[in-house]
Amino acid sequence: MTPLSIAFLPLTDSAVLVAAREKGFAADRDIDLMLVRTTSWATVRDRLVFGQVQAAHMLAPLAIAVTLGLSQHPAALAAPFKLNVNGNTLVMANRFAAALDPDVARRSADALGTAHDFAAAIGLYHHKPVIGVVHRFSSHALMLRYWLGYAGIDADRDVALRVLPPSLMVEALRTGEIDGFTAGEPYGSVAVAGGLAETVALGPRIWQRGVEKVLALRRDWMEANADTVDRLLQALAAAAAWCDDPANRNELAVLLARDDYVGQPAAHILPALSGRLVLRADRSAVDVPDALLFHREAAGFPWRSQALWIYSQLVRWGMIGASPEHERQAAEVFRSDVYRRALGETGEPMPGASLKLEGAVTQPMAVGGHRGALTLGPDRFFDGAVFDPADVAGYLSRYRAGGSDA
Repeated sequence: MTPLSIAFLPLTDSAVLVAAREKGFAADRDIDLMLVRTTSWATVRDRLVFGQVQAAHMLAPLAIAVTLGLSQHPAALAAPFKLNVNGNTLVMANRFAAALDPDVARRSADALGTAHDFAAAIGLYHHKPVIGVVHRFSSHALMLRYWLGYAGIDADRDVALRVLPPSLMVEALRTGEIDGFTAGEPYGSVAVAGGLAETVALGPRIWQRGVEKVLALRRDWMEANADTVDRLLQALAAAAAWCDDPANRNELAVLLARDDYVGQPAAHILPALSGRLVLRADRSAVDVPDALLFHREAAGFPWRSQALWIYSQLVRWGMIGASPEHERQAAEVFRSDVYRRALGETGEPMPGASLKLEGAVTQPMAVGGHRGALTLGPDRFFDGAVFDPADVAGYLSRYRAGGSDA
């Protein structure tokens, strides 16, 4: 069997990797999969860049940032598979949430109105709110900036963003080090269940099919090990289908609850898997059917347009200068060609194109696919914006640098 090590963080969206190992999907493809539990995204990055592991469960923007030379250790990375779509929440301490609309279900469904509500609450708060983010180059942080910016909130001036590992967020909230945080599940659910916080915004209500974690590989290793990569992607696709099957949710939650994986009670892991989230401890769960996707709607397909949207946010928030070379490098991190090579003969439904207008699908839509019918779910941004990957400059011109929608 081919030995293969993958670094991961203890998050619900590590599910596909865990299932690939524990349910035998990797072994079925002659891969001896070792999962290396890690605490921080910086450590995951370093393990991959320095060759301690062959692959990593990685924040999609971090893979792009490392490739663009924005990280401490630049390297050419590739992401031929998305491990999940959505999965994040923004929770705020009860003392801050008290200034918001008390109807938690309504405010979580209305991301646009809640952004303005949040801006007003900042003015009433006793100090500049400190919001935990898992990494500067995370989907969480970029979507938070995007959401706050719509309401005229400058994330570098009006709030303080503090980087913490996801597993330390709840304790930091408990001790008052932060006033809230945005992170992948199950940590938002843990904070809510403990009566420490209320859910203020949901990732899928900011971007309905927002890109999240990817399988990241060093590009040189990927190109030198094509057969192993193909077998790995086939195993992950099979594992993702198993994870998305409602019949397997309880078993998956129990599996992830183990100390060597997420290490949190299954009762806190199950809400995101089932799409039934408790937004405040004294309220019933609400339906969020797109809370976390692993397989359906070609969730694993690495759309290059999504890589370019991430790049546009790095430019918008002053993290990198715009240039044709940077744009090309960012797009090439998401390797839809490798995905097609690995899965093209498996019967896995996949899009016929590698780019699309992001935010343009408002209801389920059948699209031209390769080997099987494919329906894409709504991918709307909360503000109704549409991102055209062929006109990144035009998209950016709609926004004042580092500010709200112009």
